[in-house]
Amino acid sequence: MTHWFHRNPLKATAPVSFNLYGVAGSQAANKICNDLRTTRARLLEMFTDTTCNPEIMKNATDAYFSLLQGFIASLDGTTQENKLRFIQNFKWTDTLQGNIPSAQQDAIFELVSMAFNVAVWHTKFASRLAGKENVTEVEAKDVHRSLKIAAGIFKHLKEVHIPRLITPAEKGRDLEPRVIDTYMVQCQAEAQEVTIARAIELKHNATLIAALAFETANFYQKADHALNTLEPECSSKWRKYLQLKQHFYMAYAYCYHGQTLLASDKCGESIRSLQEAEKCYSRAEALCKEYRQTKGPGSTAKPSEQLFFTKLGGLIKNTLQKCERENGFMPNPSRKRRLSQ
Repeated sequence: MTHWFHRNPLKATAPVSFNLYGVAGSQAANKICNDLRTTRARLLEMFTDTTCNPEIMKNATDAYFSLLQGFIASLDGTTQENKLRFIQNFKWTDTLQGNIPSAQQDAIFELVSMAFNVAVWHTKFASRLAGKENVTEVEAKDVHRSLKIAAGIFKHLKEVHIPRLITPAEKGRDLEPRVIDTYMVQCQAEAQEVTIARAIELKHNATLIAALAFETANFYQKADHALNTLEPECSSKWRKYLQLKQHFYMAYAYCYHGQTLLASDKCGESIRSLQEAEKCYSRAEALCKEYRQTKGPGSTAKPSEQLFFTKLGGLIKNTLQKCERENGFMPNPSRKRRLSQ
C-alpha cells in the first residue's frame, strides 16, 4: 500500500519500584510487587522493540494489567474503593507536550496512561505495515485490525476509566476529550484508507471508491475540528497532517466521481469534477509543504513524495485528459441542427 501516516511519539514514564515497605508484609505480597515491577518493565520494552507483534503485545499487556487490577478492583466484590489504589505515585509525559510529566498517585492513572501507550503502539504497528511496498491481503487485514483495536482502546478509556480519575485530565493533555477524540477518529479514517486501497486494487466500482473517499475526507475533517481549540504549539503539525489528508481524499472522491460521470457520457460534468480534484490535490500539496515546515511532535517525512500521493496526481491528470478528449468527440447539438437545415 505504501501509505504514510503521521505518528506522535509514545508517552514516557518514570520507573516504578513497587517497593511497598510496611504494606507488603508477606512473601506472597512481595512476590506480587516484584512481578508488577518486572511485567511493567517488560511491557515498556515492547513499545520500542521492532520485533514485537500484536500477539506479543497482548501477552505483555495482560501480564501487567492483571496484576495492576489488584490495586484497582474491589477486594470484596463490592463498590468499596480499593485502599491500594492511591499507594503508589506514577509519572507520565504526553504525546503532544514533550518531556513535561504529569504525576498522580492513582493506579487508574497508571492504567489509562499505559493503555493509551498500547493504543499508540497499535497505530505505529499499523503504520509500519502500511508503509511497505507489497502488502499482502493478510497484512492489510492486520493493519485494519490494529487500527480498530487502537480506536477501541481510546474509546474504552474515554468512556470507562478516565471519568474515574480523582484528578481530572489537564487541558491539552493526552487524557482530555479533544485529544482522545482526535486519536479515535484518526484511527477510523486510516482504517478506511486501507479499505480504499483494497477497493482500488480489486478494481471495485468507481462510485463505491468515490463514496469511501468522501467519507474518509470527512473523518479527517472531524478529527481536525476536534483539535481546533487546542494550543497551536502542541497541535499545529498534527492538524496539518489531518488537513492534508482531508484534501487528499476529497481529490480522490472528485476523481472517481468524475470517472462515474464519464462512464455515463456526462463529459462536461466529469471535467468539472476532475478540475475540482485538481484544486483539492494542489491544496493537499501545499499542506504537505506546510507540514514539513511546521515544528512539533511527529515525523519529518515528505508526504508529497510518497508513492500513494504521487500516484493520485497522475491519475487525476490522465483522467482529466481522457475526459477532455472524449468531450472533443461529442457532437455539438446546435451545429448538427444547422447542418440539417
